[in-house]
Amino acid sequence: MRNVRVFEEAWPLHTPFVIARGSRSEAKVVVVELEQDGVKGVGECTPYPRYGESIASVMAQIVSIGEQLERGLTRDALAELLPAGAARNAVDCALWELEAGLANATIPAMLHQTLAKTITTAQTVVIGTPEQMAASAKALFEGGARLLKVKLDDRLIAERMVAIRAAAPEATLIVDANESWHGEGLAARCQLLADLNVAMLEQPLPATDDSALENFIHPLPICADESCHTRESLPALHGRYDMVNIKLDKTGGLTEALALAQEARAQGFALMLGCMLCTSRAISAALPLTPQVTFADLDGPTWLAVDAEPALHFTTGQLHL
Repeated sequence: MRNVRVFEEAWPLHTPFVIARGSRSEAKVVVVELEQDGVKGVGECTPYPRYGESIASVMAQIVSIGEQLERGLTRDALAELLPAGAARNAVDCALWELEAGLANATIPAMLHQTLAKTITTAQTVVIGTPEQMAASAKALFEGGARLLKVKLDDRLIAERMVAIRAAAPEATLIVDANESWHGEGLAARCQLLADLNVAMLEQPLPATDDSALENFIHPLPICADESCHTRESLPALHGRYDMVNIKLDKTGGLTEALALAQEARAQGFALMLGCMLCTSRAISAALPLTPQVTFADLDGPTWLAVDAEPALHFTTGQLHL
């Protein structure tokens, strides 16, 4: 029998995190702890209102399979009980860690992987005035970040991006509009970003309205985030997207994330690895995907005033293992 604990945590941010959907001042997570034979496996998820999730709904999902977890539920069986999403992610990652601990191994070793000692991660420039965003980009680049992820909404796009590029002329820029744009004017905006040497545009249109992406030749790669959750998402993405952003909170854990990565690459998509606002626990769970991705956006814990222990070691723009 296993001991099962499910609990919520709130982690204050040191700076408000502002995107097209609003501003956040804390990261609210749900944690699952599984203990068996003196070995503990821990998983964390960030419930996301965009996907109809809340702390309460996610905890209820996990509690609903509590008896099965106590009796030895496997990762394969988990996928039959819970849909892809935050709740399954926390449980799946806890099961991976427990399995590795019982085998006296690491998860990368179980997957026959050797991870890089240093991983380049994007650092996020949140929405503000053009001057604020330019100052943030400049400070991040001077601090060591070489990959900047710029959050945009539907306003001041040219003003913000021109200011940021002038402030950090040598940085690699990727842009995330979080579904805030519309089909009208999209081609011109994409051309503007291409002219500013932006490396990739993430989810410009609502997932329910991304058919407009088929109507023009992309002058820069476009990445699916909200439009891509699991392998089942892939057929609809052809002709619209060039890349997919894999997040464990969308896939329902590392098990499906690895399968999605393999299938997406086989179908010709490039890969990005993303995260929610989270602690180092959630980033650690996603690390086995890092060898396959073009861009890693793993800066969630760097927004926290205090991180969970054991905390990963971040410097500006890099994760050191």
